[in-house]
Amino acid sequence: MTTTSGVNTSSPVVSGTTAASNSSSGSSSAANSANALANQQIAGNFQSFLQLLTTQLQNQNPLSPLDTNQFTQQLVEFAGVQQQINTNDSLSTLVSLQQTAQSSQALEFVGKTAVVKGSTTSLTKSQAAWGLNIASASTVTINIANSTGATVYTSSIAANAGDNQTFTWNGLGTDGTQQPDGTYTLTATAKDSAGNSVGVSTEIQGVVSSVDLTQSPPLLSIGGQTFTVNQVRSIVN
Repeated sequence: MTTTSGVNTSSPVVSGTTAASNSSSGSSSAANSANALANQQIAGNFQSFLQLLTTQLQNQNPLSPLDTNQFTQQLVEFAGVQQQINTNDSLSTLVSLQQTAQSSQALEFVGKTAVVKGSTTSLTKSQAAWGLNIASASTVTINIANSTGATVYTSSIAANAGDNQTFTWNGLGTDGTQQPDGTYTLTATAKDSAGNSVGVSTEIQGVVSSVDLTQSPPLLSIGGQTFTVNQVRSIVN
C-alpha cells in the first residue's frame, strides 16, 4: 500500500533472522581444543608404543626371538597410530582453509543489500518494509511493536498466496500518532476463509555494513543485527 502498510506481490522482499549469538565461536574454540588434546594424546601413545617396541627388540631372547606374526601385528598397530596423527593434522588444515574461505566470502557482502529471514527492522525517515511469504490466500493480521515491546500498530489485510510480498509501513500508529524512527518488530498471523491457520514467514533486507572476522563463522552486520553468511537468502544488488 501507499499509506501505512501494504502487500505488493511484485516487490522484492528481504529475509532475516534473529541476531546470531557467539555460540558458534565458542563451539569452534572447543572443537579446536578437543582436537589439539586428542592429537596430543595420540602422539603420546605413539611415543610410548615406539619406546616399548624398541625396548622389546633390544631385550628379546636371542634363543627365542619375537614371534614373526606378533611382531608384524605390532608394526601394523604402529603404522595405524602414525596414520591417525597424520589424519588429524590434515583435518585441522582443512578446517583452517574452510574458515579462510568463509572470511573471504563474507567480505564480499560488505556494501551489498542482503535479504535475510527475520522480523525486526528499522523505521528510517518514517519508512519501514518487511517481506511476507504467505502459504495460501488469507486474511493476514499485522502487529508491529517498538523496541520496548509495546504494540503500536495493528491491522488486517487480504493477501494472496506468494512469496516476497512487500509490506510497507509509514510509521503511523493505530491511533494515528507518528512513531519515531527506530527498531520495530512485525508479527504476522493468517487465517483462510474457513478459519484455518495459514503459514506466514517474514523477511527483512538491509545493507551489510561490516563483517566480524573474529567470530567463526564470520558475522555480517545488517541494520544493527548480526547474521551468518548461511542466513543470507539473496543479494538485491
